[in-house]
Amino acid sequence: MDTVDVLVVGAGLAGLHTARLLAAQGFDVLVVDRRRSLSVGIRTTGIFVRRTLDDFDLPDHVLGPGVRDVLLYPPSRRSPVRLTSDRDEYRVADMAAVYAHALHRAEAAGARVRLGVRLRATRDGVATFEGADPVTARFVVGADGARSRVARSLGLDVNRRLLVGAEVLFPVTPKATTPVFHCVLDPRVAPGYLAWVIDDGRHAHVGVAGYPRAMRAGARRLLDAFAADAPGGPTAAGPVERRGGPIPVGGVLRRLACPAGLLVGDAAGAVSPLTAGGLDPCLRMSELAAAVTTAFLNRGDPRVLNRYNGTDLRARFRGRLLLRRTFAGIRTTAAAEAAVAVLRTRAGRAAAARILFGDGSFPDPPATAGTLVTTGRRRGR
Repeated sequence: MDTVDVLVVGAGLAGLHTARLLAAQGFDVLVVDRRRSLSVGIRTTGIFVRRTLDDFDLPDHVLGPGVRDVLLYPPSRRSPVRLTSDRDEYRVADMAAVYAHALHRAEAAGARVRLGVRLRATRDGVATFEGADPVTARFVVGADGARSRVARSLGLDVNRRLLVGAEVLFPVTPKATTPVFHCVLDPRVAPGYLAWVIDDGRHAHVGVAGYPRAMRAGARRLLDAFAADAPGGPTAAGPVERRGGPIPVGGVLRRLACPAGLLVGDAAGAVSPLTAGGLDPCLRMSELAAAVTTAFLNRGDPRVLNRYNGTDLRARFRGRLLLRRTFAGIRTTAAAEAAVAVLRTRAGRAAAARILFGDGSFPDPPATAGTLVTTGRRRGR
C-alpha cells in the first residue's frame, strides 16, 4: 500500500495547482484522476478574466485573443446592449493545453500523477479505488468537481444549488477583428442563467446553462436549438467537440475542512454565484488551501483549519447571492426583455459594466494566510 502525505483527488486546475504548491513545500503528493487523459472530459469554456491573467502565470500560447466587447441580448435578439472596455477583459484558453501546462508544473515540483484511477471512498486515512491499490494519506484534498465524492466521504458540505451547462465548439476562420462575447438572456434556452457565444481565435464556443428542473427539454436539445441561430455563431462547419457538466452556484460551502482533508475548486463551491465563473476562484482558493494544509501537517493543530472557513468567504458574496436569486426569478421572455431594457439605462449599463469589467474578483486569501506557510515535511524524513 502506497503511503503519502497528501492525496489530491482530481487533476483539474484546482487540484494540480494545489498539488504543485504542496509538492514545492516538500510534501509527498499524489494526484489521481478518473480520466485517462486530461484533454478529454473538459467541462469549462475556459474564459479567464483580466485579474486572473494579471495575478497568475499562464503562458500566452494557450490563450486566445483579448476580448473587450460584450453584447447582452434579450430573447428577441433585437437591440443588444453593447459594453466596451478600454482594455482586454477576457481571454479564452485552450483548456487541454492549460491542463498539460499545469500537469507539467505539478510534476516538476515533485507531485506524482496517476490517471485512469477512480476513487471509491476515503475513510480513516485510507483511500480505496476501482481497480487500483489503496493509498494511505495523512491528508486528502478533494478537487473532484461539483458532486464531490471526497466531500461525502469526509462528511463535509456538498453543493446543493447547481446549474447544468452544455457547450459545443465549432471551428472558425481567424479574423482580423477583435472577438466579441455574446450573452443572451433567454429563459427558453437558458432558464436561470445565460446562453453565450465567444471566440477563442480557433473555435466558437456556443453554450447554454440553466437550472436542471427548468431545462425540461434537456441541455443538449436546448443547446442545439440555440446554436442554430446563435448571434455571432458559426454558419458552416460542424462541431468538433461537446462539453458539459454541473456548475455550483450556491456560493462557497461553509464546512470545507476537517482533520482528514479539505475541498477546493468546484467541490468547495468556489464559483461566482452570479456569473458562474470558476477559474479565478479555484486558483485563489487553492493558494489558501495549500497554505492551510502546510501549516496543519507541520503543526498538527486542527485549529489551523479554521482559517479555511467558507462562512467567512460567503460574507463577501451576499450581494452576488442576492443577485443570483433575482436572476433565477427571470422565468419568462417578457421578464427577460424587461431586464435587458433596464440594462439599457445609464444606471443599468454602469451596473453591468461593474459586474463584467470590474476589478473585484473572488477574494484573495486573507493576509494571515501567508504566515501559515513554513518549511514542509521533506520526503524520506
